Parts: sequence; structure tokens; C-alpha cells
Amino acid sequence: MIDSLNLQPIAVVRSAFKEKFGIPRQPGLANSIISTIELLPEFASAEAVRGLEQASHIWLIFVFSECVDKGWSPLVRPPRLGGNKKLGVFATRSPFRPNPVGLSPVKLEAVRVEGNKVFLDVRGADLLDGTPILDIKPYLPYSDVIEDAEFAVADKIEKLDLPVVFSPEAKTVCELYEQNSGSSLTEQICDILSCDPRPAYKKNDSERVYGVKLHNFDIRWQITNDQIYVESIVSTGT
Repeated sequence: MIDSLNLQPIAVVRSAFKEKFGIPRQPGLANSIISTIELLPEFASAEAVRGLEQASHIWLIFVFSECVDKGWSPLVRPPRLGGNKKLGVFATRSPFRPNPVGLSPVKLEAVRVEGNKVFLDVRGADLLDGTPILDIKPYLPYSDVIEDAEFAVADKIEKLDLPVVFSPEAKTVCELYEQNSGSSLTEQICDILSCDPRPAYKKNDSERVYGVKLHNFDIRWQITNDQIYVESIVSTGT
């Protein structure tokens, strides 16, 4: 029996998500956002990723790095249940676990070998910028898809069916970003806010203005009964 393991990260995530708040709670919910997995120097060889480009999707095994020193409890309150009901930690995807390890299936957009560096561009990752990656595996459609799988607690995707309305100032920032980057900041913000990042116990407060960081922007927004309103988008300069 192995009493302990010493696991070494093989890569790090370069992500638009600069803080935990606002990150979709599951992968694949913000598919407009592309993240990059950068292999660390010891593992960054073209040989190590040979053939991976044939996979449409990959598994990322990672460390909940922000939770390493936070401890764990056998019972947790899943946000999906409104934060009022408890489930066993092993019946949830809570990051506060005995071993703070997670896994996410993501769409592989590109494998890039640039000199002595190796990058994987992925779509739909729910990972904080700087997250350590422990392993990368190809997604196997014939075995990783279980057609009759069930889990009554979370049996469907939950997203808000509300229009996202941008203030004129916020809309201008989005237009400038798209001109300079070629990607849609509008779509990325819509993806994130439709996942409703608000804590469960605050969802009845339609007056509260929230902030979420994405790329180098501080985005201020609120959710009412009939819309998601993006009030401002301000560059943080970092």
C-alpha cells in the first residue's frame, strides 16, 4: 500500500480567469474562451505530445491550487442545491477535498511546438490562471461517453435564460477588444454571466452589483428578474 505520493506538475494553465469568482462551475460552459496549457520545461518536448493532435478533446488532471491549504470536510453544500443542503464530499465536485485534485474534459484546438516550448490551446476550460496540471490524457469517445449515465443531483446544464444587455460604454470596450484581438469579449462575458456566478444565498438581491475579472478587465454587472446588465468594463492594466 502506498501511504503518500509526490506528484509533480507537468504544465501550467494560462487562462483569462484571474480569480475564482466567475469561473464556470463545470467545464464546457464557456466555450467561447480559449485557454493555453504550457508544458513545463522538463516535459516540453515534441515527442511527449506526438499524436495528441488527433484527439478532438483531452482530459486535464489538475490541482485546485487555491484550496491546497484550506482543508476539507466530509459534508459540503453544493451551489447547485442552493447552498442549503449537504452532500458527501465524494458525491460532489467540491474543490475542498482530501486530495485537492480535479479533472476537466476540454476541446483541443491546437498543439503548438515553438522552439523548446510546447503549448496546447483548449476551449471550455474551467480553470484559474496559473493552475498546475498533473497529467494530460486523450478523451476516448468509445469509453469515456456513457450513454445511460445518471446523476439525479445534476442531470442537466443550468444556465440563465436572460438577455445580456451592455451599457453603451461597456459595448464600446467590447468592440475595441474585438478589433484588436479578433475574439469576441461580448460572447465571453455572456457565457460567464449566463452561468450565474452569484453565491446561492445572494441570488434574491437584484440590486447588488458584482465584479468579475476576465483577461485584464474588471467587469461590473447585476442580474435582475428580466436581464443581465453589464454596467462597466474597465481595464486593470495587468
